[in-house]
Amino acid sequence: MSRVVLVQTNFASGEIDPLLRARVDLAQYSNGAERLENVLVQPQGGVRRRGGMKHIYQIPSAANPQNGTRCIAFEFSVSDHYMLVFTNQRMHIFKNKTLITNINGTGNDYLAVTAVTSDILSTVCWTQSADTLILTHKDINPVRIVRDATDSSWTVGNLGLNSIPKYAFTLSTSNPAATLTPSGISGSITLTAGAGVFNAASVGQYINLNPQGRCRIVAYKSATVVEAVTEIPLFNTNVVASGNWEYESGYEDVWSGARGYPRTCTFHEGRLYFGGSKSRPSTMWGSKVGLFFDFKPDQTYDDDAVEATLDTNSLNIITDIISGRDLQVFTTGGEFYVPQQGLEPITPSNFFVKVVSRNGSREGIRVQQLQSGTLYIQRQGKSLNEFQYSDATLSYISTSISLLSSHLINDPIELALRKASSTQDSDTLLMLNSDGTLSAYSILRQQNVVAPSRFTTNGQIKDVGVDIEDTYAVTKRTFDSVDGYFVEVFDDNSLTDCSFQGGAASTATSLPHEGAVVNIIADGNVLSDETVVSGAITFDRPSVTSYEVGLGFDVFIKTLPFEPRMSAGVRVGFKKRILEVNALLYETQHLIINDVLVPIRTLDTAGTLDESTIAFTGTKVINGLLGFTKDAQITVKQNLPLKLTLLGLEFKMSVYGGT
Repeated sequence: MSRVVLVQTNFASGEIDPLLRARVDLAQYSNGAERLENVLVQPQGGVRRRGGMKHIYQIPSAANPQNGTRCIAFEFSVSDHYMLVFTNQRMHIFKNKTLITNINGTGNDYLAVTAVTSDILSTVCWTQSADTLILTHKDINPVRIVRDATDSSWTVGNLGLNSIPKYAFTLSTSNPAATLTPSGISGSITLTAGAGVFNAASVGQYINLNPQGRCRIVAYKSATVVEAVTEIPLFNTNVVASGNWEYESGYEDVWSGARGYPRTCTFHEGRLYFGGSKSRPSTMWGSKVGLFFDFKPDQTYDDDAVEATLDTNSLNIITDIISGRDLQVFTTGGEFYVPQQGLEPITPSNFFVKVVSRNGSREGIRVQQLQSGTLYIQRQGKSLNEFQYSDATLSYISTSISLLSSHLINDPIELALRKASSTQDSDTLLMLNSDGTLSAYSILRQQNVVAPSRFTTNGQIKDVGVDIEDTYAVTKRTFDSVDGYFVEVFDDNSLTDCSFQGGAASTATSLPHEGAVVNIIADGNVLSDETVVSGAITFDRPSVTSYEVGLGFDVFIKTLPFEPRMSAGVRVGFKKRILEVNALLYETQHLIINDVLVPIRTLDTAGTLDESTIAFTGTKVINGLLGFTKDAQITVKQNLPLKLTLLGLEFKMSVYGGT
């Protein structure tokens, strides 16, 4: 029989995949946990209870939220930022956790966006510049949404494109029975035919000359005269005889109702870029510099529009493009970027796409950008990857950062990133799975920390989004056998989900939790749970000065099995007994360790029983733990809506060396 003292100083590895149970040799093992539920890993290494979800708005059934929702952040300025919640042909606007009403003076609390229907919400893409949000999807003409003079003044319409590139979807050639006279040999020229061979549909078509020359028609003047841009210079300006030039037709607008529209978009270095379309899924287009809606492909000057098609062995559908250190391109078959040499800008002559890896990314899940790199979900939905620039190789690399927590990735449908706002926060990546579960990754890349945990709630989370400061969620909850869809905000000052707060009162009314049992916190004290009847509850005391009512959620932390290092090395499976646990706490009001309630409230101060529990900071000792096991794990639970921050654990253990 041996006695050892072990310390878990942090939880910086987060929840560990069960497949790594035997990897006691990994450094991450000693800093991980078997389960972290409803907690966030802090950058200092401890875990704290997640914020509750504050109720903001119940989406009416007329908006058809059951058919899909999409949360899109809109940053107008540092002080004016919004969360746009899309449902079928509607957009609800939230600012500072409040719904904007009377949009455009119509009396409606939503903006009609008829092109954005439920069936495209899961794969719609967007980008923003200043007051303009652009939505793209392969099946709709790009939509332009503009925030006007006030919070409630918005404009929506199709994106007006001045010039659309052409492509020969059905190429054909002919040899007109007429002469052709060019006005020049390069640049912009005029072509004059000896007979009427041109019409308005000639714009965008090509002329090939023998022995050399190729021109694209850019303007129709008459049946005999057109303006063109040379792509291959002519030999001279002599009259070209009939039969020595070719009219190449069949070129159409690359974006149309018949051919489809761009899948994705972004702004990068003064250009608006489109990526992929229904008919040309692996092609990228960039506008003229400073002229975001002009894609006229002159290719005469450095600031002209650009176009490139991915050169790959298989069809790679562009799923997302993003402006980072370089222009990054994500497809179903690999990851690419547009290289730039030093400060040299992208021009038509140097615009090409270079492959980095062949992982592929999942369509419909927008990539998220950290300072260190770009996060994306691998094509099969089994891995969270990072796309980052390497100073060592002077190129990009793509690596998986979810190897230790693959079990938390279950058919993901959305990523949302909340940037750290203080030294007590880390970057938090929220990954929403199709089953409504939510994984939260605390990320501190400078320290190589990626620490996942899981969020659970009474219901399902259908979508998430971050508007700089606030994390919004659309939830589906069932009350009194009726499904409801709610807009909620994760709030560190809330201790319950779908929570309502109020001031002095003896009852809480207008609650949506019909028939549900709710937690009640009044004046900092946890009152007895109550069942909501007719949208109301009555407090079990005459009156309170402030209250919170909402759905409870439990915190559950379970350590990995402890395998102590003995004189013969690490021994796995020996029977062990935990004798004593020292829990290092910070501002904690309630917790249970190995089913033993840890006393937080003391009686050394008069009147403490009449006041709210004072948050405790320090070390609590738990003795009297019984029973030998082969795993020797510690569980930390919390089933009351109170504060909890666990910094670490120290424990004494007895190890039985026999069988």
